Amino acid sequence: MSPSASSPGSTEAPRFAVVGNPDNRRVTFFREAVRAAGLRPARVVPWLRVLRGEAVFRPGESVRIDSPGENAEVERLLRGVDDPTRVEGSGRWYAAFTSAVDAVARAAPAAGAEVLGSPADIAVLFDKRLCHGVLDGAGVPVPASPTSGPGAPAVHGWPDVRELMRGHRMPRVFVKLAHGSSASGVLAVESAGPGRVRASTSVERDAEGRLFNSLRVRRYTTEREVGRIVDALAPDGLHIERWVPKASQRGRAADLRIVVIGGRATHAVVRTSTGPMTNLHLGGVRGDLDEVRAAVSAAGGSWREALSMCERAAACFPGTPCVGVDLLPTAGWRRFAVGEVNAFGDLLPGLTGLPGSGAEGLDTYAAQVAAVLDRARNHRAVTAS
Repeated sequence: MSPSASSPGSTEAPRFAVVGNPDNRRVTFFREAVRAAGLRPARVVPWLRVLRGEAVFRPGESVRIDSPGENAEVERLLRGVDDPTRVEGSGRWYAAFTSAVDAVARAAPAAGAEVLGSPADIAVLFDKRLCHGVLDGAGVPVPASPTSGPGAPAVHGWPDVRELMRGHRMPRVFVKLAHGSSASGVLAVESAGPGRVRASTSVERDAEGRLFNSLRVRRYTTEREVGRIVDALAPDGLHIERWVPKASQRGRAADLRIVVIGGRATHAVVRTSTGPMTNLHLGGVRGDLDEVRAAVSAAGGSWREALSMCERAAACFPGTPCVGVDLLPTAGWRRFAVGEVNAFGDLLPGLTGLPGSGAEGLDTYAAQVAAVLDRARNHRAVTAS
């Protein structure tokens, strides 16, 4: 990957448009990367215009679809709730979001633009049940799940969760919203026998039974409390996975986010936490990647194989140029599994590329711009030959 580009006025240089929320950090970082590459400014197509049927695309544009997050009005239109911290509504959000992505995928080519991403991939990536099934079917190691794939049983409430845990001999599971992100609606559930249930989650339930996302992970210690939350989440769709004990770094549970761009693992960050969720916005902190490499080597594992596993996971979604893979190291650092694959998993400010990745010195957004430029140069070379 190379950050250089043709002059801004060149007809050969890609012209970017990004579907996103104008004030979103992701849009800002991507536009900065486009500018740093010497290209004309990336044009922003607001999600609000897409959702209102007012989006306009131009001939020759390369259209990036970015996250619709961090905008209260967009959230209201997608989820049907006035408070963006509410957890409910992810099922409606998924239907509205995938419909909007499909609309972009029709409108952009009709205007002579190219969409950098596959609507079909996005639809699978935002359904944890389908995504898990695709990975499992491709031989990518994933945590065991009784809800994986399109033919899996639906989960209608806590009694179903409890029965699936019992029937599949899973006393510790993660219960996740099928269409959730950023740990929204995730419960780490432990059962030690009839009536002995506890869960860690960022979900807060108010006196009226409404659910809210909190920046503080809390613990519910009775089956009644856990059941009420699960019952409230179930109408939006739930996915269940075995809770795989993670490796630790300096006494904290650890996992990794690996960004794969153009089929290559380019960026990696270690996330550590004192609890089961390592998300940085929930109090997780970045760990030491050199220590991870050393621990993997000392355990007889292969860091290169761990990265290859992420690349195999990304290859399941060939129409998506960039994904963020959540890599779960099992206790001891010798083996790994893929927890999730994220369509918008590239928000890692200040992180530059791995040695030997081709993205050295580039952040995730600059690396994606460079990948598009490389592809354009290769296309011109093939056309000219």
